[in-house]
Amino acid sequence: MPSVLEVRGLTKKYSEGDSQVKALDNVSFSVEQGEFVLIVGSSGSGKSTLLNMIGLLDSPTRGKVFIDGMDTSKLDDNQISSFRNKKLGFIFQFSNLLNDLTVLENVLLPRQIAGSDDTARKEAVELLRTVGLEDQLHKRTNKISGGQAQRVAIARGLITHPSIVLADEPTGNLDSVTSENIVKLMKSMAKKLNQTFIIVTHDRQHFGHADRVVTIRDGRAVDETFDETFDETFDETFEDTLEVAT
Repeated sequence: MPSVLEVRGLTKKYSEGDSQVKALDNVSFSVEQGEFVLIVGSSGSGKSTLLNMIGLLDSPTRGKVFIDGMDTSKLDDNQISSFRNKKLGFIFQFSNLLNDLTVLENVLLPRQIAGSDDTARKEAVELLRTVGLEDQLHKRTNKISGGQAQRVAIARGLITHPSIVLADEPTGNLDSVTSENIVKLMKSMAKKLNQTFIIVTHDRQHFGHADRVVTIRDGRAVDETFDETFDETFDETFEDTLEVAT
């Protein structure tokens, strides 16, 4: 089975005065369909730079990113925008929801940008039901909690059926209990939907949920595989998992 993501020799250099700083240094790894991968590292290690390269939000100095077998370096700016909208879902630390839109409207937005179809609304409602927010559809997003906002962001990230969902510190703005429950929810969705997640985090409490952890040190990648059997709680139904998600 071909990898959903293949990173080959990614290097990123930035100029600082008369010198250059190497944020990424020849990073290579691949991710299979349905994997739940964490990217970890200390502040300034290059992990967010790496996520930006995978998300086609920035271009490398050298190296390539392949998504579903496509060499993304061959895409022009217009093609990148279209490809990103179809193939990638994004979850951010602060959810980045639009407060003048309802919960449902926020989830629908990526599909509307891509060219909405007759099934979009039905799918958005189903996703919001899945993340436990079926009773919040028409509420403005400034009227919901931080944990609820991140569940909206998860639904929004999945609405275009992306090949990969990228999450940059998605629990960094939440308390520890809510943070843990949000990661459990994403893990449950990855298993149920065979959905690939790549998550940047600094929080070690989430490591046990990962299929693999890619550690970035000084711009280089160390790929670590987790062999432990996950707790039986991770095989619970969505309904059981959502009872503790806030």
